[in-house]
Amino acid sequence: MRIVNVPKALRDRLGEEATQALVDLLNAATDQTQADTLALSEERYERRLSEEASKFGTRVTEEAAKLDRRVTEEAGRLDNRITEEAAKLDRRITEEVARLENRIAGEAAKLDGRITEEVARLRTQISDVRADLIRWMFVFWVGQVGVLLGILFAFFRR
Repeated sequence: MRIVNVPKALRDRLGEEATQALVDLLNAATDQTQADTLALSEERYERRLSEEASKFGTRVTEEAAKLDRRVTEEAGRLDNRITEEAAKLDRRITEEVARLENRIAGEAAKLDGRITEEVARLRTQISDVRADLIRWMFVFWVGQVGVLLGILFAFFRR
């Protein structure tokens, strides 16, 4: 703030030159005070800013560490859960494979029994057909021998 107006009583007592020198001195003191105040304020602001930046950096570091711990814990928990689920799945697959193997063995045994029954039945049918065939062959040969004997008797009787 510049001093522009000096009271007349002071001006009359000091004179024009002294008044001007006093005004210049007061203006210079005011300018210096303003510069000092500004420098001090700037210095305080920079100090406070660096303190706050340091606090902020510390807090960010702490929060990052907390977040890192939490992520590590969650990853561990997820890893454990994945391991448990994989074990459950492996156990279930093993049970299903065993159940299917038992079922396949049962079905194979049934199929084997059925094949055995069918083979026995086919053998029975084949033997029945064979017996019928032998019986008809016997009848045919007996008939042939009878006809041949009849022809021979008829031929020799004459």
